[in-house]
Amino acid sequence: MKSAKWIKAPYDFKQAGVTFQKQITLKNTVKKAVLFASCCGVYNAYIDGEKVGNAVLAPGWTSYNSRVQYQKYDVTNMLKNGSILELSCGQGWALSGLSVSYSRNFNLGEICAIASLKVTYVDGKTEQFVTNNTWETCTSDVLFSEIYDGETQDKTAQIKNVGNAVEVNVKTKLVPQIGEWITEHERIAPISVFITPKGEKVVDFGQNMTGYVEFKIKAKRGEKIIITHAEVLDKDGNFYNENYRLAKNKMTYVCSGKDDVFKPKHTFQGFRYIRLDEYPDIEINLDNIRAIAVHSDMERIGDFVCGNAKINQLYHNVIWGQKSNYLDIPTDCPQRDERMGWTGDTQVFCRTGAINFNVNKFFRKWLGDLRIDQHKDGGVPAIVPVVEVFGRRDGLRVSSGWGDAVCICPWEVYLAYGDKTILKENFTAMKKWVEYIRKVGNEEYLWLTGVHFGDWLAMDAGENEYMGATSNDLIASVFYAYSTSILVKVGKILGKDVTEYEELYNNIVKRFREYFIPNGQLQSDYPLTEISKNGEDIVDVKRTGFTQTALVLILHFNLCEEKDKAKFTEMLVKMIEDNGMRMTTGFLGTPYILHALSENGRADIAYKLLLQEKAPSWLYSVNHGATTMWEHWDSLKEDGSFWSMDMNSFNHYAYGAVYDWIFGVAIGIKPTEEDPGYKVVDIAPKPCKELGFADASIKTAYGKIRVKWYYKKETVYYEISVPTNVIANLTLPSGYKTTLTGGEYMFSE
Repeated sequence: MKSAKWIKAPYDFKQAGVTFQKQITLKNTVKKAVLFASCCGVYNAYIDGEKVGNAVLAPGWTSYNSRVQYQKYDVTNMLKNGSILELSCGQGWALSGLSVSYSRNFNLGEICAIASLKVTYVDGKTEQFVTNNTWETCTSDVLFSEIYDGETQDKTAQIKNVGNAVEVNVKTKLVPQIGEWITEHERIAPISVFITPKGEKVVDFGQNMTGYVEFKIKAKRGEKIIITHAEVLDKDGNFYNENYRLAKNKMTYVCSGKDDVFKPKHTFQGFRYIRLDEYPDIEINLDNIRAIAVHSDMERIGDFVCGNAKINQLYHNVIWGQKSNYLDIPTDCPQRDERMGWTGDTQVFCRTGAINFNVNKFFRKWLGDLRIDQHKDGGVPAIVPVVEVFGRRDGLRVSSGWGDAVCICPWEVYLAYGDKTILKENFTAMKKWVEYIRKVGNEEYLWLTGVHFGDWLAMDAGENEYMGATSNDLIASVFYAYSTSILVKVGKILGKDVTEYEELYNNIVKRFREYFIPNGQLQSDYPLTEISKNGEDIVDVKRTGFTQTALVLILHFNLCEEKDKAKFTEMLVKMIEDNGMRMTTGFLGTPYILHALSENGRADIAYKLLLQEKAPSWLYSVNHGATTMWEHWDSLKEDGSFWSMDMNSFNHYAYGAVYDWIFGVAIGIKPTEEDPGYKVVDIAPKPCKELGFADASIKTAYGKIRVKWYYKKETVYYEISVPTNVIANLTLPSGYKTTLTGGEYMFSE
């Protein structure tokens, strides 16, 4: 790519697609041909009209100011003398934007492309065809394309050559593909087409998802298909997409009069339903309509099934929430005017994500962008890659529980796969984060300043509150301790001297106990810390420590004295019971609540929460027809109304973190810190009669580990598969312990 030049159109195409093309004249028979390509925007490569490779939305989303990926394709069998090489480009993430989300303007504000075709002839000679000002620029049948608003394709559009491309200087670094390719996956048939009470024609695919709809159609020239997307229907059965906020999610297709196939080239949507706003005057054939799921091409490694149909649906929702939001970066949601890499959502789900799919490459790529976007003082932005939000270009704010992704995600990925590389790459960034917290506050051993998101969307602060009632000082100090403990572990694994940070961690714990739980007593209120308003930031006035989340974090992260654990556990149980055996926790408390209970002898209460069906609970959404995880516990209320218009995604994976408890505690499979990647594994199942049976597996580098338990009357049977070269430390509920090596085993008790 060294001799290739970045090129753009001779004038600004704005939101229309642009095509760059070059005719390839060959000097001999081709032995090997390799294409390298990239774009400031997104692109598809074609040779003689045939798409190169199976990737979509290439080159993906990175911190564009610093790096843009390029892709490599073997095109040996596609290339012939006189072939036309094309790069068809759209705005993508790099140039798309709305008022609440706009990527950094890292080039000239226009679509740019770069490519190099390396040809090796049978005589051993090589030749390169590179982008420069000899390439031609053409219009496209894509008249409009934007990540949030959708796309317009016109098969009747006249394709025009508008002159040679212009060479430009794009100030970023080209890097080889780092993460997984973005590709098409499941093709989903619609389950029905119906007329709503408002008289609108709607197609239901039966699954909330990320991707787009493909139409195969033959209609009169100039006739249109116009569709908009939605996740849910309202209580009257009408099409509802107000929760998409400013994102239009609208597709317009103009038919050629011949056999047409329509699907987006440069965008994607999150949806279950589409409304046919306009359709040709022909009968709708559902066999010619398919929703295509799009996400990063990760290997599925985990599986689960049990005897409870609702828990099975919950697991289905967890999987589809991950598919929907692991699209090149870990997003919060795929449908509204957001779809960004929120660090808090990412870290709480990371362990579950690494159980379901192999996400090693996926996270190494995203964490590379996190390191790029980390502030000079060590602060980690709430959004990676950084975008402009509410007029700010710093990732919105630095928040506890969000910025801690820099420590938590590498650690969880290391435990899952045992690859030290991710620790080596991120150790310095982890250290910078801990030092940031250490210096930013007015106390070295507590984090008592700053504006945080807190226990986001918890149910304990009032009906219409976004931030939970738990003291943000307490939450921030908990995660300060947790990130420091991870830094110490990682440092030791890498052979670093982390004595200073061991001492820091001990001092944080000591000071935490003095300040938040003096004499083992949980405090209902803490002194207010003065915080000034900063633009649109929320002023932190949440100060109570007497919440479920506070107890969960204190217990799970071992921040109280051992002698106080039983007392705090029973306090937590009472809070749950007093709330009708339900949680009140939000984004930062929920991932750990079942762990805090089962770690302290109350797996019975953990199971009751798991099986609870009234909101807030995991099964509430299942009972209301969810096919992915919801952002809010009662996104859809019992009366059919919606919790909120502006913060109400029905495809938000954070609460799907519950599966790491199901897998790690109910099934009982956990990697060990001493031998990660499941080389040495702890197996300690905790069966529950209400489930009847549970069966889960994970494909590791050493083979598949599987645990199944089931009931026959009052006896529990355990079937366990351990791969060769894996050691499993088995502990059964009776207290029986043994060590297993490669083989198939059965136990009962």
